[in-house]
Amino acid sequence: MMTPLGTRADTPVTVFAAASLKSALDELGTAYAGPVQISYGGSSTLARQIQHGAPADLFISANTAWMDVLEQEGLIVTASRRTLLTNQLVLIAGPDVNGDLSIEPGFDLAGALGQDHLAMALVEAVPAGIYGAAALRSLGIWEQVAPSVAQTDNVRAALMLVALGEAPYGIVYATDAAASPEVRIVGTFPATSHPPIRYPAALVTGASLAPAQVFLDYLSTSEAAEVFRNHGFGLPEDGA
Repeated sequence: MMTPLGTRADTPVTVFAAASLKSALDELGTAYAGPVQISYGGSSTLARQIQHGAPADLFISANTAWMDVLEQEGLIVTASRRTLLTNQLVLIAGPDVNGDLSIEPGFDLAGALGQDHLAMALVEAVPAGIYGAAALRSLGIWEQVAPSVAQTDNVRAALMLVALGEAPYGIVYATDAAASPEVRIVGTFPATSHPPIRYPAALVTGASLAPAQVFLDYLSTSEAAEVFRNHGFGLPEDGA
C-alpha cells in the first residue's frame, strides 16, 4: 500500500476532480492511507459548485481557466496551486466503425460522420470540449463539423456515447480512450492545434487544509506519478 508523506489526520479529504481523472484517482484514492471522498464532473460544473459554497477541500481542474477564476475570487489557496498533470487530445471511433482518418488541416471528418454525431464535452464550458473545438478550428473544419456535435456534460460521458455505439466518433483525452476497450484511437490532435492541456490542483479556501495538503503532496510523489503515467497522463517535467 502506498503511504503519503507526512502526518495525516483522520478527517476525510473531499476532492473535486475533473472527470477524466477518474480511473487514475480511483486507484490512488484506494491506495491512500487515509479517508478520501472524490466527486467527479466537468471542471466548469465543479468550479461553479465551489463558487456556491460546496464543501470541497481540493480542486483538480482539467484546464487553467477555471482554476484562474477561483483564484481571482479568493476561493483557492494560491500558494498551494501547482500543475499536476498533462494530457493529449485524440479522435476516437466506436466498436463498429471501420476505416481511418488522418488528422490534418481540412481532413474530412464531416464526411466520415455523414448524418451521425461527433461526441464532445460542452464546447464552451468543459475543458475537453474547449480544447476539441479549438483543435477543429485550427484545422479549418469546425464550421463543417459543428452541426453534428453532440455535447455532453463531461468528457467521460462523451466517451460513453462512442463506446456504446451511439456516436461513431468522439473527441476525448488520450487517457479516456485508454480506459475503454470499446473504442479505438483514430489519431492524436497536434499539440499546436489547441492550448496546452494542463491539470492544475489547489486547496480550496477554508477547507480542511492539513489533511488536504497531505493528500495533494501524495499526488505529487513518485509513487503517484507512476500510477498517473500508467493511465496515460504526462507530468510537467516530461516537457509535454
